Amino acid sequence: MAHWLMKSEPESYSWDDLVRDGGTEWDGVRNNAARLHLRAMKKGDEAFLYHSMSDKAVVGVMRIVREAAPDPKDPDWVSVRVEPVKAIGPVTLKDIKTEPSLAAMELIRQSRLSVAPVRDDEWRKILEMAGTR
Repeated sequence: MAHWLMKSEPESYSWDDLVRDGGTEWDGVRNNAARLHLRAMKKGDEAFLYHSMSDKAVVGVMRIVREAAPDPKDPDWVSVRVEPVKAIGPVTLKDIKTEPSLAAMELIRQSRLSVAPVRDDEWRKILEMAGTR
């Protein structure tokens, strides 16, 4: 199973919205690198939901329940379907940046990327920081 980080502005779509809806189509991604990551996702992979902009924190774990398909809003792009697994943290960007073992994390290296892979050791560390296993 692979792990990912997917960003959303909480004012547009938050963890609470995902829980209320029971899942959502993760669409609207308009970046070539992020599109490649969406295409690489497999059913059963898990992703951190990261609230960007105001919160700047990992707030939950989502599961990929449908692999990449044409984005319903623009078939030149792709989307995946996700569902909530559990709320965690929050683990703030400040916390992540001050943890030496997370220095190579894509969230820090390519901060503008909305969908990025998370290495297994990074996944475990963030869960540990969140007080979860």
